[in-house]
Amino acid sequence: MTATTAGPGPDDTDDTDLSAADAARALRLLRWYPRGWRARYGDEFAELLIAEFAEHGPSRRRALNVAATGLRARLAGAGLAGHPLDPAAAARAGLATLASCVAAAGLAGGVMWAQLAIGLQWSVPGDDQLTQAMDLMSAALLVLAVLAVLAAAPVAWSAVAAAAGGRGRRLRWPAALVGTGALVLVAGGRHFANGWPGTGGHLLVHQGLVPGGVAAFGWAATMWITSYWAHPAALAVFPPVQLAWMVLCPAATGCLVTGTVQVLRRVELSPRAFRCEIWVAHLAWAALACFLGGALCWLFAADGGSAPLFRVGAIDRAGLVVLALAVVAVAAAARRASAAARSSPAGAARR
Repeated sequence: MTATTAGPGPDDTDDTDLSAADAARALRLLRWYPRGWRARYGDEFAELLIAEFAEHGPSRRRALNVAATGLRARLAGAGLAGHPLDPAAAARAGLATLASCVAAAGLAGGVMWAQLAIGLQWSVPGDDQLTQAMDLMSAALLVLAVLAVLAAAPVAWSAVAAAAGGRGRRLRWPAALVGTGALVLVAGGRHFANGWPGTGGHLLVHQGLVPGGVAAFGWAATMWITSYWAHPAALAVFPPVQLAWMVLCPAATGCLVTGTVQVLRRVELSPRAFRCEIWVAHLAWAALACFLGGALCWLFAADGGSAPLFRVGAIDRAGLVVLALAVVAVAAAARRASAAARSSPAGAARR
């Protein structure tokens, strides 16, 4: 009589399939949480979810609750919600998110500002509201530029001090991204500013607004934000060098913003330096609100009927939405960062 080994029965196969399905379902739900949270708590939380699925089965209510909690964890990681376990990390994350929002608002606003500057270089508007809108937007951009320098100073000082003390290894790659992005934007912007559509006009300076060179640089730095991407035939008419710049410019901008965000997340700021950053953040929110007010003045004046050079297009309207969202996000990030810094005994400095 030959002995045989019995294979898995039908019930064992069903249990294995159910366990695999529960594990896959748990992994899908874990994707709602940020990567850092998953690395720290993911395995334990997945086991709890699998046990819940095995005992009670799938539940839409449970899935929605996990998704909502995951989104709150992502907001906390971005500095837009409370982080009771690590207020210092939440404070730094708030600064990083604030910088990202200001950068997005600066790009959206820069496109509108450059377009309006070209119109004012060639034509005197019949409505004084357009000139007032440009004045307000230009003043807000000037304030934002000054605030960017004030915000960068303590961060750069802290980064240099960390490097001198042998603690700057984590900042090397972000600093390289910042330097590369800034170098490409300045060099390329200065070069392509020579092709500014306002060249040959002469009204912008006489209207007491901004120098043509500044407007030309703003146009060159935001040239890639255009509706021509949706019209390949029209885009193909552009010179190859200009097309290359329209691809390289957003890449350089991405390097600059990404590097800045990573530096803010990793640098060790003293409580005094962090208070300075929060002060600058509140002023930046006020400047963005003023810029949004100027853009809305332009929108209302253009809707009332104006020359073609001053009309608001689809990209301008999308920029207004980005500006409005950025103003709200900057206010929330600044408030959360302030609260997190107050609740952390060491401020924003990494212990």
